[in-house]
Parts: sequence; structure tokens; C-alpha cells
Amino acid sequence: MRTLVTGSAGFIGSHVVEALERAGHEVVGLDSRAGGGDVRDGAALDRVLGGVDAVVHQAAKVGLGVDVSDLPDYASVNVLGTATLLAAMARHGVERLVLASSMVVYGEGAYDCEAHGRVRPGPRSRDDLARGEFEPRCPHCGLPVTSAVIGEDAPADPRNAYATTKLAQEHLAANWARETRGAAVALRYHNVYGPRMPRDTPYAGVAAIFRSALEAGRAPRVFEDGRQRRDFVHVRDVAAANLAALGALGTLGTLGTSAPGTLTAYNIASGEPRTVGEMAAALAGERGGPAPVTTGEYRLGDVRHIVAGSERARTGLGFRATIPFADGMKEFSTAPLG
Repeated sequence: MRTLVTGSAGFIGSHVVEALERAGHEVVGLDSRAGGGDVRDGAALDRVLGGVDAVVHQAAKVGLGVDVSDLPDYASVNVLGTATLLAAMARHGVERLVLASSMVVYGEGAYDCEAHGRVRPGPRSRDDLARGEFEPRCPHCGLPVTSAVIGEDAPADPRNAYATTKLAQEHLAANWARETRGAAVALRYHNVYGPRMPRDTPYAGVAAIFRSALEAGRAPRVFEDGRQRRDFVHVRDVAAANLAALGALGTLGTLGTSAPGTLTAYNIASGEPRTVGEMAAALAGERGGPAPVTTGEYRLGDVRHIVAGSERARTGLGFRATIPFADGMKEFSTAPLG
């Protein structure tokens, strides 16, 4: 199948390209960093979409961001860029889309209250965070809650610019699918790490920030109390999920198990949730220190716990992560960064 990968020179996109080529796909790449064009440029898209059977859309501005001054750029790259791509796909009759989405669309993860069952706490207040009260409480009674796995049908609650624009991408893709009778899959990546991860910047993931600190001989600075839970998934597993999603969209001349006119979302995660502190300690251990320092600092917009339910990806895509946390951290501790 001839497949266009946007963001093909990026961290995740480059691994996706390799996985698709190994599986026999003819890959066309588009990446502004490689001089190939921008997803906001309709003429550039027209040049690469001819004869394409499917699009894997990885191009995006990522990370939590710095402040509200980032809003225009997030909206331009992620929202306008996706809208421009979808319009070009419609012009060229491309019927299959794999969209790189994110677990950030959920906001906080799922929680259970003894009195009220499954609840979704609101954003944590600056005052609570400053006092070191990091755990969310039941929005109805204020009592402590227990973290639970979150499924794809949980209501969206984006809490920063990146999250809001990723959800907008999903809505635009669903609109495209309805109007064109195309089929779309949204892969909600959890915390992706691995070789070629971007270095320490305000937009980098926490794994890269810790790795860059260790490389410079500094102790990783772990925010809050280090007990916030995430699911760290290796980039090669994420690339395999993209390949599986293309399979669900069907081979050349057919549509697969994803129904035309719809978008289906899938959590893409390892199934091995860990705390941020555990991840910092694992990287520090592999590199021989220095040991992480837990600072009590916080960022507004961060969530406390988010743990993925992975059953839909197993049944719908046949995807299951294969790289264990310990093996992945060992490799990442010395892997080249982007």
C-alpha cells in the first residue's frame, strides 16, 4: 500500500516509516524539517498525495508548552494543519487515515470513590499543589479516590493547549470520515519514549528531560512527590500500533474492520503503569547516577494519574506492546536522542 506519513522525520514518525517499509509499504514522507513541505501547505500536499492509499498523520507541535503565547502556534500546526491535510485527502480520494492522538485528551485519569463510584476530578488548584496536596479528591464529597484504568469512551477533558488541539484533530478527522465515507483510527499514545526522542526542551517529554540531565551529570528533578502514575510505551511498540491500525483500515481495494464513515479511538500503551519516580530511578540506575531528587515542584495543567485500559487495542487492532519497561529503559539510557 502506498502510504503518506506526515512528520516522517520526527521522533515517532521516523520509527513509523521504518516499520511500514519493513512490512512492504511504499512510504511517501512529508516533514517540514526535512524540506519536504508543511501540512498547512495545500500545494505541497497535492504534490505528495497522488496515488496514495492511506495517510498516517504524525506531524504536530507537541508538549505541554510554555504559556498562552504558544496558543497560536499549537492551533496553526495541529488544527489548521490537520484541516488542510483532510481537505487535500478529500480532493485526492484518499479513504484511510491513522491519526496520532494522545492520552492528554482525557485530562485526569479515571478514579473511584467509595461513596460515588467512578468519578472524574476537576483540575487541581494552585493552592492545593503549593501545599503538597497532589492527590485528586472526589468532586462530590471531597474524600480520597483510587486511581483506575481509563477507557476510550471516557469523556474528554483537555487541560492545556496541546491537549485541546489533539482533541480538535480527532473531531476534524471524524468530520472528514462522515462526509467522505472514509475510515479513521485515532491512536491515543500514552507516554512514548525511546531512541531519537527530542532532547530537553520546554516541549520535551519527561523521559527526555531526565535522560538529558543524567547525560550532563545532573540529578533528574522529579516534580510533585514522584508518585504520579503513567504508562511509558516504547516508540517501536507505537510504530507497531500504527502498522496494526493500517491493517484495520484494510488492504488495497478493501476497507477493513474500521467501518467507513467513522473514527475509532484506541489507547496505545504498554500495560505496565509506573510512577514518574520509578522511571527516573530506572534511568539513573542504568547510567550509574546521580540519583533523582524529588522537588515538590509542580506545573499547572499536569494531571496526577493516568493509566490506560488497553483491551480495545488488543481486540480491535490485535496490538499488544512487547518491550518491557526494564528493557526499554536500559536501551533508552544510552540511545541517541534527537
